[in-house]
Amino acid sequence: MGGHSHWATTKRHKASVDAKRGKIFTKIIREITIAARLGGGDPDGNPRLRLAILKAKDANMPSDNLKKALQRGTGELPGVHYEEFQLEGYGPGGCALLIDITSDNRNRTVAEIRNIFTKQNCSMAEAGAVSWQFHKKGLLVVEKGKVDEDKLMTLALDAGAEDMKTDEKTYEVTTGTHEFEAVKKALADARIETALAEVTFIPENSIKLDAKNAEQVLKLMDTLEDQDDVQKVHANFDIPEEIMEKVAAAG
Repeated sequence: MGGHSHWATTKRHKASVDAKRGKIFTKIIREITIAARLGGGDPDGNPRLRLAILKAKDANMPSDNLKKALQRGTGELPGVHYEEFQLEGYGPGGCALLIDITSDNRNRTVAEIRNIFTKQNCSMAEAGAVSWQFHKKGLLVVEKGKVDEDKLMTLALDAGAEDMKTDEKTYEVTTGTHEFEAVKKALADARIETALAEVTFIPENSIKLDAKNAEQVLKLMDTLEDQDDVQKVHANFDIPEEIMEKVAAAG
């Protein structure tokens, strides 16, 4: 998971200065709209909406955009009906990919995602072929140097975290989906900055990629995430630190 979480962290840092900010807003607006439609427009009683609004604020989305997305979700304003589903596939080196989709035209989106896989010499998979390898969890990544390891572990576990792993540069705290917000709040209250904090799908095992496959899978990830209907891509690749650093430097 280390290599993939580092990539996700890099992507988040880039997002604040990304020239494609409009695309980021589009994805967050869809998430707010769906969250409000499914769970109501009050963030206090709708954890998914609360998290989506936090993402909007992190991305410096104008409040008017946020308000209209909420109103479309609650039906106060007319809007497009989005469908949520997942697609699965195999990337370079045999790594597994699980793709969260939000689309107003399922057939069109599936065809476009299939085309991306084909162009990159990768393959789509049948439903369930790779999803069994992933579990929905909360993930909080803290960079080393921001906090003492023992302090972070004690704080996180006391707040309900399941586990904490450490690698060369970061600590990765995992939680159940229901405990995520409590752990996130505990870290925030202790003024511990997170490089990444999200509910995501974490793989049971990871596949370590060589340089060639690593470069190919990062290109595939970029292409998929650039597609408007793709909300998030989960993967089980692990990439050597020196390659991740080259990617971050290039970005």
